Amino acid sequence: MTAARAAVEILKREGVSNAFGVPGAAINPFYVALKASGGVHHTLARHVEGASHMAEGYTRARPGNIGVCIGTSGPAGTDMITGLYSAIADSVPILCITGQAPTAVLHKEDFQAVDIASIAAPVTKAATTVLEAAQVPGVFQQAFHLMRTGRPGPVLIDLPIDVQLTEIEFDPDLYEPLPVHKPAATRKQIERALELLNESERPLLVAGGGIINADASGLLVEFAELTGVPVVPTLMGWGIIADDHELNAGMVGLQTSHRYGNANFLESDFVLGIGNRWANRHTGRLDVYTEGRKFVHVDIEPTQLGKIFAPDLGIASDAKAALELFVEVARELKAAGRLKDRSRWAASTQERRATLQRRTHFDNVPLKPQRVYEEMNRAFGPETRYVTTIGLSQIAGAQMLHVYRPRHWINCGQAGPLGWTVPAALGVATADPDGSVVALSGDYDFQFMLEELAVGAQHRIPYVHVLVNNSYLGLIRQAQRNFDIDFQVNLEFENLNSPELGVYGVDHVKVVEGLGCKAIRVTEPDQLLPAFEEAKKLAAEFRVPVVVEAILERVTNIAMSGTDIASVTEFEDIATDPSHAPTATRPYAEA
Repeated sequence: MTAARAAVEILKREGVSNAFGVPGAAINPFYVALKASGGVHHTLARHVEGASHMAEGYTRARPGNIGVCIGTSGPAGTDMITGLYSAIADSVPILCITGQAPTAVLHKEDFQAVDIASIAAPVTKAATTVLEAAQVPGVFQQAFHLMRTGRPGPVLIDLPIDVQLTEIEFDPDLYEPLPVHKPAATRKQIERALELLNESERPLLVAGGGIINADASGLLVEFAELTGVPVVPTLMGWGIIADDHELNAGMVGLQTSHRYGNANFLESDFVLGIGNRWANRHTGRLDVYTEGRKFVHVDIEPTQLGKIFAPDLGIASDAKAALELFVEVARELKAAGRLKDRSRWAASTQERRATLQRRTHFDNVPLKPQRVYEEMNRAFGPETRYVTTIGLSQIAGAQMLHVYRPRHWINCGQAGPLGWTVPAALGVATADPDGSVVALSGDYDFQFMLEELAVGAQHRIPYVHVLVNNSYLGLIRQAQRNFDIDFQVNLEFENLNSPELGVYGVDHVKVVEGLGCKAIRVTEPDQLLPAFEEAKKLAAEFRVPVVVEAILERVTNIAMSGTDIASVTEFEDIATDPSHAPTATRPYAEA
């Protein structure tokens, strides 16, 4: 068979059932094999970067998924670099397959010939241009091994067109995936970590995205309940423990954090971090974050230990392997009566949750964004998978929405490229076609890759997209306050074709409908909940993306700090009455 056909057969034997891409001259032999072989459903993207983000969303929606994105030579590969960067930053395995010019002209400036392997090398676990057709099976086998081994991440395979077309000897029935290697903690290490925890008075568990990657959220919750230790989920780990769980101590950070989360952390004296990377938006200034606390850090990647600061104990281990031992040893200690009673400390974290809340209930017109998230909490239940990337919409959403299950907050954590949300949501909805998928964007994120909505219309991929529109680059405008400017961040204009919009510029409803989807515009707070309910019905009926656009006040400053977790500025009113935060997971109570 051709090397391209061998590659497709390997994809199927490695568990791939879906791929996202755009065909082109240099990758057409691969598409010939894809059609002839069958078994891999292909979604045609409108932009190759969109295909890479669809692959990310697809991977992150289900344990074991690996999203595949495909493009031709030259600009298709360079377009997918952003997706590869996003994937490696968040430890997401995706396979990027590109076509390439014939091997004989690789260094002769042939049309659309670029050294994509060199370009992709810094943002992949491996990037290879295959020069010998007989190596194709081995390169693909190694790619899946690398993506799953150690810290997960993306791989790029570049296939010259003549290599794809060359016939090789390959028997798919003899193919076997390579065994996956993951480092595992020893019992001795876990016992030492628990000794340090037992010596503390006010311990916390920081639960990172590595726990979700390892499909070990249940073990983390079990360990927390055994020991009585409250849990701080990171942004990438949100959903590991339900927001309404009595041991959820809230998120910590400069931006995507809860008031009570930061307050709880500042009261702690010991932190056990599992599967997290001490991201700077979580820690802020390290002297504030670390002062007066001991740290144990468990991470699958040994070089992560000590990268940000030196822990008192570092353990290189897959999160699931470590948590299995943590649960085993904790059970033994509990049976022997050697675990401290943490009930008073845990209760104090919940008292802060009840007293340190942000206000969400506002009746203003134009809308305040806080009210949008309040109504989203009412409309979308615990089964909802939220998808978002960056901006004030993401930051405020993380402060005010509620997540109850792992893989139900699918957020581009480190890279944060604008435009990520639409294609990622399509990838998530492809992986979970009968689930409740809700995307969240500001107007600029939405406009970056809105052409991908046509993919949802063509392929009947339904989801609900909440678009908060203030016709501003809101996060950058807020950051420019430090420079006393408001420069090149204003998106307002009077649309000649939609004068009813005033200065809000782009008529998103017309654009969305022109792309074959459904859209609803909301201008008053009482319209939000009915609009969300209608959007769910429309998505189910027509099987297309449905956009709910909320017209916001032009300027809202969302709570955040530029320096440390002890000095977050609250720009808006905080809750002083239960009616101010009616969808909070714990009713407001005065101190």
